[in-house]
Amino acid sequence: MRMNIENSILILIDVQGKLAQLMYDRERLFANLQIVVKGARILGVPILWCQQNPRALGPTISELTGLLEGISPIDKMSFSCCGDMAFQDALLKTGRNQAVLCGIESHVCVYQTAADLRIKGYDVAVVADAVSSRTAENKQTALSRMQSEGVCVTSTEMLLFEWMRTATHAQFKEVARLVR
Repeated sequence: MRMNIENSILILIDVQGKLAQLMYDRERLFANLQIVVKGARILGVPILWCQQNPRALGPTISELTGLLEGISPIDKMSFSCCGDMAFQDALLKTGRNQAVLCGIESHVCVYQTAADLRIKGYDVAVVADAVSSRTAENKQTALSRMQSEGVCVTSTEMLLFEWMRTATHAQFKEVARLVR
C-alpha cells in the first residue's frame, strides 16, 4: 500500500510525561516525532493526538505540544485509540482511510490501535523510527507483529517523501529541510 496526502491521517499516540523519558532511543524518537508532525502540518495531513490517562501519566511532552497548536488532545483510558468514542468520531469526520501511527508504547497502545484500525478496514502504516517501547525487544516484537498483521512499516523520511511523490511538490524544499 502507498500512503498519500489525500487519504492519510497522522495519529500521535501517548507521548507523555515520565513514560516518554523511559523509551528506548528516546532522543531519536523525539526528533523523528517532531519531524513527522512538522511534515504533516506542512503538507496538510490531519493529525489526531491521543493521551493515555493523562492524570496518571502526565501531559504530552512539550517538544510536541508546541507543534500541535490548534489541535486538542483526545484523552483516553483504553490502550487502543479505537476504544475511545471521541477518537472514533474524530477519525470518521476526517473521511480518510489511511492511518499513519507514531508514538508509544509500540507493543501496547500503538499495536492495539493498529490492530483495531486494520479490523475496521483502514490501511495502516507505522513509522518505525517514530515509535518506541521501554525495551528494544518490545519495539521489535511489536513491529514484527504489526507487519505480520498487514500493517505497512515505514520510516520518517520514507513517509514524507512518499506523501510528496515528486521533487516538484510545492512543499518539497520545506519538507526536505526537515530530514537533511
